[in-house]
Amino acid sequence: MTHKLILIRHGKSGWDDDALDDYDRTLTDRGRTDAAAMGAWLRAQGHAPDVILCSSAQRTRETAAALDLPGTLTLVDALYLASSDQLLRHIAKQTDATIAVIAHNPGIGDLATRLARQPPTDPRFGSYPTSATTVLTFDVPDWSSITTGICTAFVTPRSLNA
Repeated sequence: MTHKLILIRHGKSGWDDDALDDYDRTLTDRGRTDAAAMGAWLRAQGHAPDVILCSSAQRTRETAAALDLPGTLTLVDALYLASSDQLLRHIAKQTDATIAVIAHNPGIGDLATRLARQPPTDPRFGSYPTSATTVLTFDVPDWSSITTGICTAFVTPRSLNA
C-alpha cells in the first residue's frame, strides 16, 4: 500500500517580543503568507492529508491554520523541538494513508534528509528553511515499516515565488 508523508517546517516566526518564551512565539506576516501559499500549493497538487500531526507550539499551530489543509489536526506536545527519531516514533503509530507533520528544525529537516532515498537537488533542502515542505511516498504495509521513500516534491516559499 502507498503511504504519503508531508513534512512541513513551521512558518517564519518573530523574535521581537523578549517576554515571550520560545514555545509561545508567533508567526510574522511573512510566515502567515508563506504558510498560506504552501497550503494552496499542497491542495492544488492533490496532497490532502488524512491527519495532521502538529507540534503544540504557537508558531506551528498558526502554521496549521494558515495552511488550511483538510484532515484531522492533532496537536502533540512531544513534537515541540522533537528529534527526527521522536518524530518517526509518532509517525509509526499512525494508521491513515496520508500524514502531514508540522514541526521544528533541526528535527523536521533531519527527518526529511533521513527518509529521502534520493534527496532533491535544491541546495535549500539541507537547511530546511521556514515553511519548507517535502512530500515522500512509501510502498509499505504500514507506517512502522518505513525506511526510505521517494521524494516526490520539495518546495519552499522562494521556489513558489520564482
